[in-house]
Amino acid sequence: MDNITLKTLPARFVGLDIGGSKTRGIVWTDGAVSSDASVGSTNVQNVSAQTARDNMAELFSLLDVAGATDVLAGAGGVDTDDDAAALAGLISPFVPGARVRVVHDTRLLLAAAGASSGVAVIAGTGSAAWGMNAEGKQARAGGWGYLLGDEGSGYWLVREAVRHSLRRMDSGQAVDALTAGLLGYCGLESPQQLIAHFHMGTTRRYWAAGSPVVFAAAREGHSEALALVEQAASDLADMAAKVAGQLGVAGPIVLGSGLGSNVPELQEAFTGQLARRGFEDVHILRQDPIFGIPLIVAEPAP
Repeated sequence: MDNITLKTLPARFVGLDIGGSKTRGIVWTDGAVSSDASVGSTNVQNVSAQTARDNMAELFSLLDVAGATDVLAGAGGVDTDDDAAALAGLISPFVPGARVRVVHDTRLLLAAAGASSGVAVIAGTGSAAWGMNAEGKQARAGGWGYLLGDEGSGYWLVREAVRHSLRRMDSGQAVDALTAGLLGYCGLESPQQLIAHFHMGTTRRYWAAGSPVVFAAAREGHSEALALVEQAASDLADMAAKVAGQLGVAGPIVLGSGLGSNVPELQEAFTGQLARRGFEDVHILRQDPIFGIPLIVAEPAP
């Protein structure tokens, strides 16, 4: 483990990355990965409480956690001590006697980039920014959830593509390339069908998973798709700049999660938007955020 002294880590500990679409768990034993598994989401903001419990039970049945003394979980939507306590309560029965800590999942991104201070930006099913400066002060921006915000997320992009398609329909315009891609993803024949499809029987994860449609149209030069990608990057850059301003840091600013780590068009636009705001120390996270957990676990206990 780079830059982490094994003497500062428990002999065996568990790390969880609880996202909107999946939960990944890793067990580290003597500093090395000894168990690794993934299941569906265990975040009650994305699935029912019963589904979260069932998925958590499945995950721990796949992990060898015997003897683990610590659990560090990163999850979206952990905005209060009560949120953290509720999630810790869901985890604790599977690791009796272990100390369970819960942090917002943006913190994993910064640690996975090898940084203990700076700003992390999540762009995945949802979106948020979090940061910490050298003095330990923390700040957040965004992360309001899909009903209030999540600008720049996969869900936001596809919802805006649906709105674009419906506006064209209302104006009597023909189906364009972006709408055609969206209809193909949904298995529908006309924009009119998008209305019922959006409101009945679909989830935000379903719509977020359709974001490749927007990026594919952007690569083909579709003006509205290009504008959506640029707006997403601008919104994400605004979150990062707000956090950096609150903390008085210039960087590093780390972009990660599903879209942030994997979509070059968004990465390029995000870097450009931050450059316009005077931020040059920008990094794209190239590994799973869960690998930031050992750095957090190695920190002195709060």
